[in-house]
Parts: sequence; C-alpha cells; structure tokens
Amino acid sequence: MATLAAPARQPGGVGQRGPRGPRRRSPWFHVAMIPFTLLYISPLVFVVTVAFRSFDDIVTRGLGALPASFTFDGFTTAFGAGTRNALLNSAIVTVTTVLLTLLLASMAAYALSRFAIPYRRTILLVMLAGNLLPPQILLIPVSKISEALGIYDTLTALIVVQLGFGLGFYTFVLHGFMRGIPREVFEAAIVDGAGAGRTYLRIVLPLCRPALAALGALATTWVFNDLIWAMTVLRTETKFPITAALLNLQGSFVSEWNVVAAGAIIAAVPPAIVFFLFQKHFVSGLLVGANK
Repeated sequence: MATLAAPARQPGGVGQRGPRGPRRRSPWFHVAMIPFTLLYISPLVFVVTVAFRSFDDIVTRGLGALPASFTFDGFTTAFGAGTRNALLNSAIVTVTTVLLTLLLASMAAYALSRFAIPYRRTILLVMLAGNLLPPQILLIPVSKISEALGIYDTLTALIVVQLGFGLGFYTFVLHGFMRGIPREVFEAAIVDGAGAGRTYLRIVLPLCRPALAALGALATTWVFNDLIWAMTVLRTETKFPITAALLNLQGSFVSEWNVVAAGAIIAAVPPAIVFFLFQKHFVSGLLVGANK
C-alpha cells in the first residue's frame, strides 16, 4: 500500500514564520526630530559663532547678525585674563577628587556589601543623606569648618568638600552594583586562598570597571563645573577654578561678548572630551543590571 508523503514546507511558507530582521524605524521619526535637534544645538552654534567674531563686527552689525569676520582674538584675550591658570586649578581639583572619591567609595561599597557590618544599611543611608541637603544651607558651616581646619582659601579645602559631598552617592551606586556580583565568585576566590584585599584588587575592581567609568565621567562633569563650593572656600583669584574665573571674566569683559563666549567654550571643552572618551563605558555602566 502506497503512502503519500506530506509535502515539505518551504521556508517562509504558510504556518512557518521566517527569521525576523531588525525593525526599521520610520523615516518620519527622523524628520520629526530635526526641529528639536536644531533647537537643542542652536545655543551652542550661537556661542561658537560669537566666539570667533571680532569685537568690531559685533558692535557694528549686532550680536545676532551673521558673522562677517573670523578671528581668535576672543580666545587670546580669555587665555590672557587668567583662564589658563584656572584650567590648571580645575584639572588638579578634578583629577584628585575623582580618583580619591572612586577609590574610597569602592572600598566602602565593598565592605558594606560583602561583610556583616552591624547597621551597615543605616551607615549607607546616613552617607547618602548628606546629598539630600540643599547646599545653600551648608555654605556658612562649610566655610567656618574650613577656616577652623586651617585650609581655607586653598585647593585642598575644595578637594575635601567635593570629596565629602560626593562620597555618599558614589558608595550607594557601587554598593548596589557589587551586591549583584554572584556569591560564587567570592567563594571561588576564598578557595584559591585570596584574602579580602586581593579579592578587592583582582576581582571586584575589574568587574566594576563599567560602573567606575560611568561614575568617573559623572564626577568629572560635576566637579569641573562646580561653582558654589569654589566661591565658598576660595577667595584668591589665582586659586579659582575655571567656573569662578569665567564669572570674573564676564564681569571684566561685560560688553565684549566674543571674549565671554570664548571663555565659555574653553570651560566646556575638557568635560566634553572626558564624556566622549568614556561614552561607551558610561552607557554600559548605566545599563548594568538591566538584564539580570
């Protein structure tokens, strides 16, 4: 008795779903985003345009007119007005603060997440509570404390203040990341004879690299762009960071908008470079734990 074989189903035929390709976004989405993009970048384009215009061109044709000149006089004047020294001060404060903060925060987060410390949750919440206070109510106490410690009007005072107010938040973020590391990793390290310090250096820090990079980029932006604490603990203009120096520059060259715009660009370039260099790690650090 002959049997009839069922016809083989062709790929993509009825009853069988072919492989799904990547969903293609409608071009109308990009068309709709063009006005928002232009609106977002228009202030940056305006500042860059003004920075490369001459003072005579701005006075003659107006601030909002199309440029009729191209010069670096604004940048030359801004650098000569103390911006160069202010950039050096900002670099010293930012690099020192970011490195010390991430080091201390990672050590604190490692201890609070992996050791049975009494009231460790309370300790973590107390460390985080300092970031919930408005900085305006702490200006006078911080100034008086720095004077009592003998570090007022020094870069050390600014570093200590930035370190104190950033440590709680960074510890909180790293604590949540380290708690997500599987316990088996630490058990394997103990079996191999690794102590707490070696586990921290050889295992925890490499695994926390995305989170550390993301926090490093954020910390660099926050510390470099800070103005309120610089004006609180510093008085000598030669010790001002770039933000305070830019404020003085605006007061000295109130009518020379090309100099003010050039100073703003000089102040914005370093954190932008850091962000773009760590962009990949920054995005991966923000997405850590999303697929767990």
